[in-house]
Amino acid sequence: MTETQRSDVLISGGGLVGQTLALALAHHGLSSQVVDPADPVATIAPGFDGRASAIASATWQMFKVLGLADRLAGHGCAIRAIKVSDGGQAGELDFVTRGDDPALGMMIENRELRVALAAAIADAPLVRLHMPAKVTARAVDAHGVTLTLADDKRLAAPLLIVAEGRRSPTRDEAGFSIASWSYHHHAMIGAVAHARPHDHVAHEIFFPSGPFALLPLVDDAVGRHRSAFVWTVSEKEGPAFAKLGDRGFIAELEKRAGGLLGSMELVAPRMTYPLGFHHSAKIVTDRIALVGDAAHGIHPIAGQGLNLGLRDVAALAEVLVDGARLGLDLGDAALLARYQHWRGLDNLMVSLATDGLTRLFGVPGRAASAVRRAGLGAVQRLPTLKRFFMDEARGESGDLPRLLAGAEI
Repeated sequence: MTETQRSDVLISGGGLVGQTLALALAHHGLSSQVVDPADPVATIAPGFDGRASAIASATWQMFKVLGLADRLAGHGCAIRAIKVSDGGQAGELDFVTRGDDPALGMMIENRELRVALAAAIADAPLVRLHMPAKVTARAVDAHGVTLTLADDKRLAAPLLIVAEGRRSPTRDEAGFSIASWSYHHHAMIGAVAHARPHDHVAHEIFFPSGPFALLPLVDDAVGRHRSAFVWTVSEKEGPAFAKLGDRGFIAELEKRAGGLLGSMELVAPRMTYPLGFHHSAKIVTDRIALVGDAAHGIHPIAGQGLNLGLRDVAALAEVLVDGARLGLDLGDAALLARYQHWRGLDNLMVSLATDGLTRLFGVPGRAASAVRRAGLGAVQRLPTLKRFFMDEARGESGDLPRLLAGAEI
């Protein structure tokens, strides 16, 4: 019989959230085994696939503690300002950092994040990757969780952490109840080179058909200015845009951008995916905890999806490290209840806020637009409210885990 390989935790899902959690735990002396069906070589293959993420400044503090920030040096573009408008009309709201204030976030290509994580985990002996690997059986009992892989390996730990993304089979099989709905929109993402410099400014323009965002990236190797775009269209229009050739697509993109960055050209493949919402009010059960998109999936309207998952990482890592120092069973129900209490409300509030914004800015008509512009203008004139939204963008509000404050656990 195959010998069982034991660790402090098991992590099902080796994406950005799962691997960051493994690294955070290893950094504080806890071992993990990460299982994922993806081929790790394919996930860090050369070439920019167009996906990029806005890493909030609090998340960047955690990256500094874990040594990821150094590995990402030169690959991140600081967001120094965010400009928001309703259809590009008057009534604009802007969030601008001043002097030595921290950036609102860093825009980084997802591939660069994966490369940095792969290098960090290669130097972390307490992390063992089983990739690619398929789980064929899972057993949970009073003593722990055991996973059996397709090659008959057996992995065991007191706790299983599920980081499998939106369509998590383990979450569904474990009986978590999910609230979900479709927005009946598609998001088109990619990256462009453009004539004018972006000056570290992110633009968010709300149209009745959906939000349109231009997000600053670092210049490429030959000095071309670049930005990522996230363009939301109705599900009826999505297939038509997908069929457009590059020239026709760029013409539509430049029209939507309103000349903000001058002429454009595509520098990465276009991707399109349907948008939906899902949320699990309960994120723990017997010896199982959910993190990231397995627990919550939100609209990309505010660029908070990955950050929300990495806030889960920081909180769960702190709960588990504190528990291990007290000699507790890492799958103990009371310990997991602390994680549920800590993250449950924040996840719900951010999820509902992004859903509300999506619906508010999707209401057509001049009257609705006038109300939205008045609201944007009111926030612009109220420094306290504006500071609140800037703190939210940075991920610095609420009861912050120590990692997000830039401290060791």
